[in-house]
Amino acid sequence: MTITEILMIVGFLLAGYSIIANDSIQTLGTFIASNSKRPWWLLWAFAGSVLTAVVLYGWFAHSGDPAYGRLEKFPVPEGGIQWYHVVPPFAILLLTRYGIPVSTTFLILAVFNPNNIEKMLFKSGMGYLLAFVVAILLYRFVIQKTTEYFDKTKGEPIPSYWIVLQWFSTAFLWSQWLIQDLANIFVYLPREISAGSMVLALVFLVGLQGIIFLQMGGAIQKIVNSKTGTADIRAATIIDFLYAIILLIFKEWSNMPMSTTWVFLGLLAGRQVAISLHMYKPPLSETSKIVCSDIAKALIGLVISIALALGLPLLASQF
Repeated sequence: MTITEILMIVGFLLAGYSIIANDSIQTLGTFIASNSKRPWWLLWAFAGSVLTAVVLYGWFAHSGDPAYGRLEKFPVPEGGIQWYHVVPPFAILLLTRYGIPVSTTFLILAVFNPNNIEKMLFKSGMGYLLAFVVAILLYRFVIQKTTEYFDKTKGEPIPSYWIVLQWFSTAFLWSQWLIQDLANIFVYLPREISAGSMVLALVFLVGLQGIIFLQMGGAIQKIVNSKTGTADIRAATIIDFLYAIILLIFKEWSNMPMSTTWVFLGLLAGRQVAISLHMYKPPLSETSKIVCSDIAKALIGLVISIALALGLPLLASQF
């Protein structure tokens, strides 16, 4: 096995671990928060089944490419995977330990093709703005009574149909997120993967997800739990459904990868602002601090991403 092949495998393993530990919680966080009393292995079995179905469908439908064709503008480097391609997943691991919701799309894919940073940034910024505005309008003028009702009936028995609705919306959201973000993991592997390699990769990803569910989300889960009502299964259902719809819209827009992290933060921020405007709790000033804090953390990740994308290849050329 050559050094390039070793780096390819190491890069995939690190990217898989760092992305499942970071981005997947931004997708499954409300699901975990609202089902915290259920056995972790049940939640894992559900999410793992969706993961398996989405990856295998992508692999079959795209001639061995589980990334759904989103790596067309990110070809395998001519000289193969180099040491600097493996650095971004390490950065994600470090940032995740401090609960920073970093965009893995920028951190990883930008190193493979820095020329696409502007396009990814534009699409991701549009995703944040759309999610923010849609959440404010819906929660402020359309479903404000529903939000108020959820708050008043907190702790009371919830009709069983809400459980069915939430698990359905979670499956919908989880599948849309995977279609967007699988590119961040499989960018380290050949664009056409053999059946044997696909099985091994899938076992690895499902196993990693089990660890995350065992830990009930880890550090990133704290960001989800800090938002009003995310532990309410009814509120979580609406959040997940809106998030999935927005990801679906951007999936159809183009194959250019985008930051699902920014969409996630925009949705929660808009919802939180709308709740503060209508219910006055928490106060808008406190909500503004939370929103600004989340944006600042995301921008930290963006700055690090650009620095790595431009600096690492330059550093490598000096050796």
